[in-house]
Amino acid sequence: MMKQITRLFLKGLAVILPIGVTLYLLWRIGSAAEELVGGLLKKLMPAEYYVAGYGVFAGFTVILFVGLLTKSYVAQRLIDFGEHLLRKIPVVKTIYGALRDAMSLFASDDPRRQPGRAVLVRIFDGQTRVLGFITRDDLGDLGAGRSLDGTVAVYLPLSYAIGGYTLLVPRSAIESITMTGEDALRFAVTAGMSKPEKR
Repeated sequence: MMKQITRLFLKGLAVILPIGVTLYLLWRIGSAAEELVGGLLKKLMPAEYYVAGYGVFAGFTVILFVGLLTKSYVAQRLIDFGEHLLRKIPVVKTIYGALRDAMSLFASDDPRRQPGRAVLVRIFDGQTRVLGFITRDDLGDLGAGRSLDGTVAVYLPLSYAIGGYTLLVPRSAIESITMTGEDALRFAVTAGMSKPEKR
């Protein structure tokens, strides 16, 4: 009887927990947008015209507008100038650079830079394979000369953890797969327990 109750409890938890965590994260993001952007709107417009939710809507609109501006040559030049200034500040450049590179990996229009480039990497005896994502094809700027010719950088995410390893492996150790980046990432972080979504 206790085993059945435990099994039912775990099944219910498996349904509720992902939904609950997802809704909680969305609520936290929405709350932050409402507090920051909404607070600014309250100062710019009469209080009687402000409705709860304007901050979230305005924040979403601003993000879309900035994304649209990046297509403009002038805006892109301004962004590049701002980034150039940020990269001259010692601690800020490290934090900003890491965040920007991570986000650009997911927002890039270049298919070679998207996380959809999931691959298998042969390690040890050549029969063992790990799932990873090619993050760089060209490692010439590492200063290792010709020793890195034919070598790529592959990120290996850890299961049930935030983090992973970056390996520099020969291209010959890479196997292409048809799994999408989203499905591959889900597979990796859940230790292979998730199944690809039906499309």
